[in-house]
Amino acid sequence: MDSVPPTSYEPGVLRVLQSKEQTKSFYNKIAKVYDLLSEESEKPMREAGLAMLAPQPGERILEIGFGTGHCLAEIARAVGPGGSVLGVDISDQMLAHAQSLLQREGLADRVELRCGDAGQLPFESNSVDGIFFSFTLELFDTPELPLVLAECRRVLRPQGRIVVVAVSKEGHQGVIVHLFEWMHQHVPNLMDCRPIYVRRALEAAGFSIQAADVKSMWVPVEIVLAQKP
Repeated sequence: MDSVPPTSYEPGVLRVLQSKEQTKSFYNKIAKVYDLLSEESEKPMREAGLAMLAPQPGERILEIGFGTGHCLAEIARAVGPGGSVLGVDISDQMLAHAQSLLQREGLADRVELRCGDAGQLPFESNSVDGIFFSFTLELFDTPELPLVLAECRRVLRPQGRIVVVAVSKEGHQGVIVHLFEWMHQHVPNLMDCRPIYVRRALEAAGFSIQAADVKSMWVPVEIVLAQKP
């Protein structure tokens, strides 16, 4: 595994206060209503990230934190019957919802889902063409970010690409962002993520940035495409 870079690229980024078990329990509880809570606001950001990733027929793509499975389905359609999609999510209830969606869409045969932690990816080194994160990387505690991204580098093939869509410390940090961070500190069971520096994290992990954008949801969102050297 690549050596772990320092976390000095995260100035001002809050720590994650929930344990992994608390996070898993939270997402298990909201799995049935997750789309009602976030689909409208997150969908345009996810689609912009998928456009950057641009999955191709025959590729092997990994999504980390796949949630209810909408991006898995889009990626599976893009890679076609000759490709394959892998998914890792901490929530077994999210996995169940994603599996149901894939079965309804007739795509389950080209997607392999696992319940687990991205800090220890259960895949061989140099085995995937692309990795996709959508509103997931910011759920990892600051010291974990280099470990997760090092695992991503390990499983990516040379010249493989990674796209991260995440709530960001870049862009205008207005009142809503400060309220978001206040809630994360004081009611972490309701606001378990927090803004991070996506591009900086990827650069510190040894990735080469290919494209980057900051869009506005109700908070700034970074969408970054990077490549493994």
